[in-house]
Amino acid sequence: MNQAGEILIVDDEPKMRELVKLYLERDGYKVTEAEDGEQALALLQKGYYDLVILDIMMPKVDGLTVCREARKNVDTPIILLTAKGEEIDRVLGFELGADDYVVKPFSPRELVARVKALLRRVSFKPSASTGNMLRFPGLTINHDAREVEVDGCKVSLTPKEFELLSFLARNTGRVFTREQLLEHVWDYDFYGDLRTVDTHVKKLREKISRSTGAVNYILTVWGVGYKFEVAKL
Repeated sequence: MNQAGEILIVDDEPKMRELVKLYLERDGYKVTEAEDGEQALALLQKGYYDLVILDIMMPKVDGLTVCREARKNVDTPIILLTAKGEEIDRVLGFELGADDYVVKPFSPRELVARVKALLRRVSFKPSASTGNMLRFPGLTINHDAREVEVDGCKVSLTPKEFELLSFLARNTGRVFTREQLLEHVWDYDFYGDLRTVDTHVKKLREKISRSTGAVNYILTVWGVGYKFEVAKL
């Protein structure tokens, strides 16, 4: 019985997959396994998964390549598994569209908590009192459908990019530090550094500017952080 969702685990270590699978199934998740990146891409092309847990270091096709290729077709939340000290890989993973990462060795309970938190935020739908649609000049954010349109054209965002844009847009004109954004958008004990925020802001700007040309909604407040400002037409 699949009540909590279906998760794809991609790792070339059988014992690691078995351990993670055991803990996830205890919480009601259905689990599919892939032993390398090549198999993972094939599975992602054939079916839908609520979340992907993806190891970076794998034979045939590495996790970063899988992340990049997957993001061309799906917006499924992705959690990277990285070895301690692979900071550059983690930053690159965020740039390629990953939503979170967990450093090996890790507690399986911590990983399950990350899974729950990420899926909770992806499935969250605002109540009518908070408004399900935000409209700005040239920009529409639909929270029920989790869709963003710029000048009438849909823009594909990762779950975390959507949440970051939504949070800033709901607080138009207010400046947030990177620490505050980590606290509000990553709503659990996040072990990344402040560059995580910078990376997501950079990707958001790139995706929105490709549709609008020169318009930018997320502004840098030097020495403080970021704010959302309505474009002046």
